[in-house]
Amino acid sequence: MNIRRQDGLTTVEFAIIGAAMFVVLFGVIEISRAMFVLNVLGESTRRAARIAAVCPVTDGAPREVALFNAPGQGTVSRFIRGLTPGHLAIEYLDANGNVIANPTLNFNQILFVRARVVGFQHQMLIPFASYLFNTPSFSTTLRRESLGVPRDGVIQPC
Repeated sequence: MNIRRQDGLTTVEFAIIGAAMFVVLFGVIEISRAMFVLNVLGESTRRAARIAAVCPVTDGAPREVALFNAPGQGTVSRFIRGLTPGHLAIEYLDANGNVIANPTLNFNQILFVRARVVGFQHQMLIPFASYLFNTPSFSTTLRRESLGVPRDGVIQPC
């Protein structure tokens, strides 16, 4: 057997197996990151609906809190790159679940608050297979509470 003909064979084998191993490893990491993003999107709708149920209808605080920021602290999510207030929809619903077109004029008809994440796309970063996918529309609906109007009737911003 000629040993000179097999010089470098282990290097070639490692390159092939190593590349496949790293693709699988980074694929597992990216699937985990995608699951994290989906969980954060679901949590952001819960946070937005909770704040919208107690804040005035015209307040922007629910969108900022949904991005995991304090009110007045910014409009870029700290956890998910690319998530902006434009991806969040805050809707006020009547007793039948219909969206109230003008909640400030029909304040007494509001019975539920719904927060949704719509149109968000997540970039997967798997080597040799990087792609962008649309996330599902996450939604949380809660019963309205004070909507920023306490018993004394003086509206307080959040």
